[in-house]
Amino acid sequence: MFTLSTKNQWLVGGILLAVMLLTRVHVIDHLLDASWAVFFLAGFYLRNLLAFGVFMATAVAIDYVATSQLGVSNFCVSQAYIALVPAYGVMFAAGRWFAGQYQGETLASLGKLVLAVLIGFTLTEVISSGSFYAFSGTSVDISVAGFVAQLLKYAPHGLYITGMYLTVAALLHVAVKQVSGLKTTV
Repeated sequence: MFTLSTKNQWLVGGILLAVMLLTRVHVIDHLLDASWAVFFLAGFYLRNLLAFGVFMATAVAIDYVATSQLGVSNFCVSQAYIALVPAYGVMFAAGRWFAGQYQGETLASLGKLVLAVLIGFTLTEVISSGSFYAFSGTSVDISVAGFVAQLLKYAPHGLYITGMYLTVAALLHVAVKQVSGLKTTV
């Protein structure tokens, strides 16, 4: 299992929170939201449920400030917003699961990473989008077929964004490991 020292957990946690802040606040339009990748990485590197709570509270605080102070649209903030807790929890859990499966830079680890990301992303997308369509009041007449059509329309872009951030993180992980000569336990 991949484990970071307490000092490195603080460093990685701080970097992940900064990435979420920079991309989630939506003030800089060309930076796409990295939150789903951040929750996956927090699950992989930090794994502590307290860390999940900190990241969830930070996401809520960012959304509050962005919508109430920075003029960001509050379209997605509705009674369905509470479903982000289990949705993001799935990404965090997928990262935790992968941490237990990680065996260094091997094809087996890569396959398990892809599996964790695909399952985590799919469940997160279904929970977050499904709750939005079911409970936000903006899509009163949507059918199951209409919901599936919306998923098929928007999910590929979300998977692309999440995959892009996770690819960058994986490359940084390998680079740091190579430069520092780290073993599986850091």
